[in-house]
Amino acid sequence: MASKRDYYEVLGVERSASPSEMKSAYRRLAVRYHPDKNSGDAGAEAKFKEAAEAYAVLSDVQKRQRYDRFGHQGVSGGGGFDPDTFGDFSDILGDFFGTGFGDLFGGRRTGRRDRPGADLRYQLSLTLEQAAFGTEEALEIPRLEVCGGCAGSGGAGGVAPIPCETCSGRGQVRFSQGFFTVARTCPQCSGEGSLIVEPCNECRGEGRVEKTRTIEVKIPAGVDTGTRLRLTGEGEHGRRGGRRGDLYVDIEVEPHGRFQRSGADVLGEVKVSFSQAVFGAEIEIPTLHGGVPFDLPAGTQSGEEFRLRGKGIERLDRRGRGDHLTRALVEVPHPKDLSEEEQAILRQLAEMGGRSIKGDRKVLDRVKDLFG
Repeated sequence: MASKRDYYEVLGVERSASPSEMKSAYRRLAVRYHPDKNSGDAGAEAKFKEAAEAYAVLSDVQKRQRYDRFGHQGVSGGGGFDPDTFGDFSDILGDFFGTGFGDLFGGRRTGRRDRPGADLRYQLSLTLEQAAFGTEEALEIPRLEVCGGCAGSGGAGGVAPIPCETCSGRGQVRFSQGFFTVARTCPQCSGEGSLIVEPCNECRGEGRVEKTRTIEVKIPAGVDTGTRLRLTGEGEHGRRGGRRGDLYVDIEVEPHGRFQRSGADVLGEVKVSFSQAVFGAEIEIPTLHGGVPFDLPAGTQSGEEFRLRGKGIERLDRRGRGDHLTRALVEVPHPKDLSEEEQAILRQLAEMGGRSIKGDRKVLDRVKDLFG
């Protein structure tokens, strides 16, 4: 019988190699000689098995110490393919061959009994004012919670489940396939690792029931459409004592009838009369913070924009407020809304400026009579 090669030589590392160096070396060999990539190649399969055996010994601190002192004889009784030594193989090979590959070695597995609860999402619509100044909202959230009839055990009267005899509570059954130890979900308990003798009447053995809870949520000032708030532990309860999921609140700000938003700034308009635009005036500009007195300068043009500092929306990072930008719109009255005297004055003003306008000659004559 051919003697075994030195395990360090098999992995291609020095005897002083660190655990991470041996892990990297084994990973390279496992990928290179894996049977799935070398179908029908007996030599590659032998090298894959040899590398796996070497890593199984050298990755274990105690086995490595015995091997360093006594060689192969020191681990001859404890080498081979003990399923528990391959828990780490799932982590190594899973990156290359998928998460299911670790099951071939019976790697570590977390049963469904301690799975966390599901995360929940809620779409919350706010007015611009609510988004700007913050608010508190009461959300009605339907979610799965621990059953009060069985305290989450799933068994009638709160009786705890019993370990599954088929898999001895592991949630998996194992059998040998060549030099692999293959693990599969236990058919008796469906991977739970336990069985409920008499299911609870309220939850039918689920351990959870659906309830609607009112959750108070504080919305900070400055949120905008697309803002997401996370409420830790306000999602669904996990099964068999698993942690709760989280609740995510997605914000959507409704359109406003008067203002538009641009980040932390607010955009608006203010109407002024022709005479106010010409001579200037003391006006009031509407903002989210109420009416703000403003000295409209003489000669204001329609569409001209003015900035009110700090009258916008508070920033989420609390670095002050944005501004309110207002655009002046000069109102132009319709002739039918003017008296004959007002029309006459405007026509004379146009003539004095040498501007031609549409008009009835009779009206022009009355203007001349009016002003001599």
